[in-house]
Amino acid sequence: MTPLPSTPVARAATLVLLLALAGCSVLGGTQRDPVTLYSPQLAAQADPSWPKVDWQLAIASPSAARVVDSARMAVRPIPGELQVYRGSAWAQTPTSMLETGVLRVLEDSGKITGVGRLASGLRSDYRLLMDLRRFEADYRGGPEPAATIEVSATLLDSHDQRIVARRTFTRVQPAGASDVATVANAFDQALASISAEITGWALVQGQSDAATRPRP
Repeated sequence: MTPLPSTPVARAATLVLLLALAGCSVLGGTQRDPVTLYSPQLAAQADPSWPKVDWQLAIASPSAARVVDSARMAVRPIPGELQVYRGSAWAQTPTSMLETGVLRVLEDSGKITGVGRLASGLRSDYRLLMDLRRFEADYRGGPEPAATIEVSATLLDSHDQRIVARRTFTRVQPAGASDVATVANAFDQALASISAEITGWALVQGQSDAATRPRP
């Protein structure tokens, strides 16, 4: 399988680092290939209409299939075929970017008493679980790809492990061009949008549940 070529350009919304990684080639050889790393800048904004809550939320590390949670930038040129962009990679895994995005929006929103990663040991009232199903540039039969992210989210009551709410979120952000830097910029927008959407949903669902079930 021959990955699609890329032509990186400078983008203000994307931090680009040029590295040379030894022992890295698509066909498994030992050729030294230059690799451009992309790190989406998460600029999601809180919605003033979100409820302000007095409970705490712990975010579990998102799960994903290995092919989805790869540092290689996945692209789907045609249905049923998944490739990677040659010489390009993410600075973080997609699950790390998703977790950081949702956590940052919640922290910056001023809408919640306490929020943190599950691994931090936070004594939470609710837990947010996320399964990242898609994180790829999809051509969808057209001349230009779209940054495509799909996440299944579940909100759990931390006290009795009851499922409070569950929903699948999908964001498709057209890139507007086929070069890798423009595609990475589309992921900036898609990741910010879906992070904010998941955040607002978790706050609304948790607050609705808390209103009917006083916390111990």
